[in-house]
Amino acid sequence: MSVTPIRSPTLHSQKMRKDESFLGKLGGTLVRKKKAREVSDLQEEGKNAINAPMSPTPIDIHPEDILLEENEERTMIDPNSKEDAKFKELVKVLIDWINEVLVEERIIVKNLEEDLYDGQVLQKLLEKLGDHKLNVAEVTQSEIGQKQKLQTVLEAVQDLLRPQGWAIKWNVDSIHGKNLIAILHLLVALTVHFRAGIRLPELVSVQVIVVKKREGLLQTSHVTEELTSSAEMMMGKFERDAFDTLFDHAPDKLSVVKKSLITFVNKHLNKLNLEVTELETQFADGVYLVLLMGMLEDYFVPLHHFYLTPEEFEQRVHNVAFSFDLMQDAGLKKPKARPEDIVTLDLKSTLRVLYNLFTKYKHID
Repeated sequence: MSVTPIRSPTLHSQKMRKDESFLGKLGGTLVRKKKAREVSDLQEEGKNAINAPMSPTPIDIHPEDILLEENEERTMIDPNSKEDAKFKELVKVLIDWINEVLVEERIIVKNLEEDLYDGQVLQKLLEKLGDHKLNVAEVTQSEIGQKQKLQTVLEAVQDLLRPQGWAIKWNVDSIHGKNLIAILHLLVALTVHFRAGIRLPELVSVQVIVVKKREGLLQTSHVTEELTSSAEMMMGKFERDAFDTLFDHAPDKLSVVKKSLITFVNKHLNKLNLEVTELETQFADGVYLVLLMGMLEDYFVPLHHFYLTPEEFEQRVHNVAFSFDLMQDAGLKKPKARPEDIVTLDLKSTLRVLYNLFTKYKHID
């Protein structure tokens, strides 16, 4: 899927292999020619920076990757942070999400840095999510063409996110330079904006190594970068509704709302000899939601379309997601909640879904 970016000639001397260290992962390669002596000098600077206090364990380096201009700065994720379980989960969830969205395009993403830097996958992803064709060339192999495509794609993303107050933590150079931090920020923003229906691991942060050239020397520092916040913040930060107000400022009225919704669902589920007493738990496996939609729309839901006695988390998520499809088929908007929120007993999400049904079907006997 990816096209290998243009790189400066790599010098393969024995001394370079001996001095290999972590700076080769700094993301992005400057396309410029350097004399062999300049490369050697800069490589020595890199070795000095590696040996400085607080520097991480050395990993591979390509001499041309440390060619920084004066005051130029590069960042990379500390190798130890990349081994963090929550970080690995975040990357996997995002890759799986992209592949699911683009399954009809026959696009398979395996590595975020290598597969997204040229803008091709991001273009297809945004077009699919936004149901809107972008005016860009389909295939661009030159660096200039790739950056032009990225510029168009990222401008479209910014137009979507600007009204929500997102802090834009990426740009053309960082994405094309394979900066994983920037790519992750972009993808997290897209999943939140488009309500992707996936559960991102919460409170994921990484240690970032910042390398800057000052007065001819490479200097390193460490900062903590937050990639995801809490689920509540990510999914409800910009779209508070009546239920947020209810939970925050009028919890005494919560029991009244719950009682009304229980009465509503039982009026229909009682016809199947089913009784709801606890909204928090009885809709969590999706079965009652599916059956309720059948009763409200007056049709029988074939049993092979859902799990009548789900035992695994994925089966419960399938059921809830299927009920959401039935709701949309009935003309309702896509629920704000995610299937995973219902399955994990998030009461506010369950109330939102049921209230939408109540609003549409409250006059049906």
